[in-house]
Amino acid sequence: MCQIPVSPVMHERFNQHLATTSRQVGEARRPRVPLYKPAPGGRRRGHVRPSLLHSSRSEGARRPPAPAMKQATSSHGLHGASLCTPYLLLVPLGLLAVLLVLPSLGSSNARSDGLGVLCGGAGTDGYSVSSGAVDSQAGAGAAPPTRGAEEFSLLVGVLTMPSRRERRDIVRMAYALQPPPPPGVARVDVRFVFCNVTDPVEAALVAVEARRHGDILVLNCAENMNDGKTHAYLSSVPRLFASAPYDYVMKTDDDTYLRVAALAEELRGKPRDDVYLGHGFAVGDDPMPFMHGMGYVVSWDVARWVSTKQEILRHNDTHGPEDLLVGKWLNIGGKGRNRYSLKPRMYDLNWFMDNFRPDTIAVHMLKDNRRWAAAFRYFNVTAGITPSDLYHLQ
Repeated sequence: MCQIPVSPVMHERFNQHLATTSRQVGEARRPRVPLYKPAPGGRRRGHVRPSLLHSSRSEGARRPPAPAMKQATSSHGLHGASLCTPYLLLVPLGLLAVLLVLPSLGSSNARSDGLGVLCGGAGTDGYSVSSGAVDSQAGAGAAPPTRGAEEFSLLVGVLTMPSRRERRDIVRMAYALQPPPPPGVARVDVRFVFCNVTDPVEAALVAVEARRHGDILVLNCAENMNDGKTHAYLSSVPRLFASAPYDYVMKTDDDTYLRVAALAEELRGKPRDDVYLGHGFAVGDDPMPFMHGMGYVVSWDVARWVSTKQEILRHNDTHGPEDLLVGKWLNIGGKGRNRYSLKPRMYDLNWFMDNFRPDTIAVHMLKDNRRWAAAFRYFNVTAGITPSDLYHLQ
């Protein structure tokens, strides 16, 4: 039988229930814990192993302590160990879930499958973020939407990161609640664009998000902002959507509020080829050598050209400010010659949040909820809310 330390309280209790107790206690020797014997005038108690009072939680979980010991043994974590056992059983299930999620997010071969859209509605219904119901029924092999009777189609890629879930929810509402383009003008599909999601927790949450909303696009690259993500996006789109090409491809950020109907109206009269449109920057005598990264549009043929120019990767020309680099590629290649600057209708929101414009196409720098709320108030996003006794919102 092993020797264990006994607290004064427990020692007193032992003396009340034990017929004999070791009386040879010294500084160099700790008392033994004998078997329980029948208490005077009471019934016989069962044998309790001293190991139950030791540090091993696994042994303590096998057999409950005697009634007289319940309060004392709980301080040794025996009760907590029994509660932890069901959670330990969930570990294999969690590992299995990770193994199922990571393969679906780690490969770029099927990134166009089952993606939700901000899609053109039937008739005058406009567009809305898809509910994910179609994706859950059709599975991962669902094809992207086909070209309808619209004048043109636009893919909007919102570059974001897995951790910005709240921001994506705000952006989804921003797109879903704004007025649509006129019927028959444009089909606008919106994707939230990630690089490889390597963290198991983030991978599981993004997988749930993709299942619910169906608007996720994961590229085969390391997550970054100015280290090749935009190139990965523009060069992947022509392959991912080869079966249903778009007329235009847009790159924008998750801190940009894009008014889709206003942008569609601008694109309506523009060429379908060799287009580069956005907030143009003037450098020297060149009025717009590149477009501001808040959001810019290229025609499908320009995106396809980017996807075929291996020289961009060979010369390591994807590292640096992404908006400036896109302009550099097009300038060297003689592409995007139909250039259009939408300045001042595309702009950064200032510090005081007082430079909104009624003819806004895109406003940038909405980096917190306060600035998003200011944008929603200015553009009357909540004007159509139905009065109700269930809420009182101004």
